Amino acid sequence: MRLYLEDSYATRFQAKVQRAWSDAEGHRAVLSQTLFYPEAGGQPADHGVLRGEFGEVRVLHVYEEEKAFGDVVHVLSAPIPEGAEVEGEIDWKRRFRHMQRHTAQHILSQALLRAGGYRTVAVSLDGPVCTVDLGEEVEEERVREAEALANYAVYADYPVRAFYVEESELARYPLRRPPKVRGQVRLVEIGDFDLAACGGTHLKTSAQAGPIKVLRWERYKGGTRVHFMAGWEALEDYHAKHALLQRLALSFSTQPLDLEKPLRKLQEELYALKGENLALKEALVEALLPRALEEKALLVPAPVLGELAKRLLAWDGTFLLLSPEGRFALLGPGREGVFQRLKALGAKGGGKEIYQGALPRERVMEALEEVRDGAL
Repeated sequence: MRLYLEDSYATRFQAKVQRAWSDAEGHRAVLSQTLFYPEAGGQPADHGVLRGEFGEVRVLHVYEEEKAFGDVVHVLSAPIPEGAEVEGEIDWKRRFRHMQRHTAQHILSQALLRAGGYRTVAVSLDGPVCTVDLGEEVEEERVREAEALANYAVYADYPVRAFYVEESELARYPLRRPPKVRGQVRLVEIGDFDLAACGGTHLKTSAQAGPIKVLRWERYKGGTRVHFMAGWEALEDYHAKHALLQRLALSFSTQPLDLEKPLRKLQEELYALKGENLALKEALVEALLPRALEEKALLVPAPVLGELAKRLLAWDGTFLLLSPEGRFALLGPGREGVFQRLKALGAKGGGKEIYQGALPRERVMEALEEVRDGAL
């Protein structure tokens, strides 16, 4: 018996272990009844504990042996005896967040349908950032309208009710989408706002799902994937982002909503500095090129090592460029022999036209002297 279908707010229950087994993948048990929701319909499974004469074991995962009608299998942290009496307790904080996500998804899916005629074809409620996959590409104005409509439904504090109807009676009900099960069908109604077939756990009222915040959307499989957050998790996200804005605003001596101006100015200054830096690097390469051609082995600043090596490819000869930090670039017909000498000093690296790598910082000057003495 699936107790969560009768009362999604219950947290403890009594049951008997009907089946228990262990295999290479872990320990499992089927109970005479359970409050643990099995992963299904995009909603993650409940976690919690089972207690009995055997002690206490954790419920790590829950799944259905057969979708909708099969036994609910509990994956456990340790084996429990078949026939044992148990007390189960779900992780309520996890369950409530799942209910907030799920009820919010129903509300948002209906809001998207009303605002833009967008049909929900798949959902994922696996994490704080949930997704709704739509069958159509969306317009920003319609998505923003749907977000406002969803939060209107939150403020309206609609009652949420689950009830069963026979498959033959479904035509009487204005369902948002066709059901995926046959026979007796469980419907979840959110006031006069939404009605859909669903076997998941839900809140008592729409107000408990709020706020609902659309974060972003993207094209996905010919339609659109909408990312959203809801409930406590949306509030936590807001608090984190607000705190970040406050810290940034303090750094710029401004207000959080006035940050755009100093940040744009900083970005412009950064672009200008990048241009100046590039010009200086090019000038330094030009200045070092004659020395490199004359000396063959040269100590150069690391930021220009690669660019100078590329310029030297146009000249005959074997060249070694070393930075004070130990980075090197080696090119020319004699590069393999020089590389072997560098390896003896602890160098590591490789390449094709240009060998690049590093050697211990303390061996840089020794390497430079040895290569120079070897007359490149």
